[in-house]
Amino acid sequence: MVFDRQDVWTPEVPAVCRGCEARQRGMCGVLDPAQLADLARQTHRVRHEAGAELVGESTEITAYANVTRGVVKLTKVLEDGRQQVVGLQFAPDFLGRLYGRAHAVAAEAASPVDLCVVPRRALESLVAASPALGHKLLEQALRELDEARDWLLTLGRKSAGERVASFLLLIAVHADPEAAEAGERVRFELPLTRADIADFLGLTIETVSRQLTKLRQRGVIAITNNRQVDVPDLDRLRDLCS
Repeated sequence: MVFDRQDVWTPEVPAVCRGCEARQRGMCGVLDPAQLADLARQTHRVRHEAGAELVGESTEITAYANVTRGVVKLTKVLEDGRQQVVGLQFAPDFLGRLYGRAHAVAAEAASPVDLCVVPRRALESLVAASPALGHKLLEQALRELDEARDWLLTLGRKSAGERVASFLLLIAVHADPEAAEAGERVRFELPLTRADIADFLGLTIETVSRQLTKLRQRGVIAITNNRQVDVPDLDRLRDLCS
């Protein structure tokens, strides 16, 4: 607790929330200290290594989560067993379908992932009591819808080179939002294998590798250890997306 200027005791932001890099940009950024303290008492933080299943498709929703670090891969499985990557989530995205009964997609840790998990009933009660939180979650859902529509355009109209450039730009923007906004150098680790990138882009593995090689030869990107990507000029990469 802290003592404010009106001599009224007010709760402090919980220590676990003060250290959360995703808090200000995510759903918790609209909560006051008292609401954060109440939420923190009901949440727990978990870490998953790359490849771990986070939720299964069509399984019952018992909890929601905020992605605080890493990349989550969203997939759907066809009747013949083939898997399709349908989306990616980054910090501070919201994992789950608010008020839904079952998960519409499966979620897997594409990289080491940290989640802040909250029971379904606890979050839904807080949403009912906080219009600002409901508005924030709606904003996030609409942003994901816009990104999905943009990705449909990428898959439907762009060339192989433009698709690969668009994928790299997507990762770069989420890996370092401030540097990306300023058009500065961005470094990141590819969260997907070549096979998953090909699946996500509707291309073959050979085509993905060929396009990455072309970008490297032109000096648009540098790749080390097959996964570490360096983009010295983000605006140059952005120009190749369309």
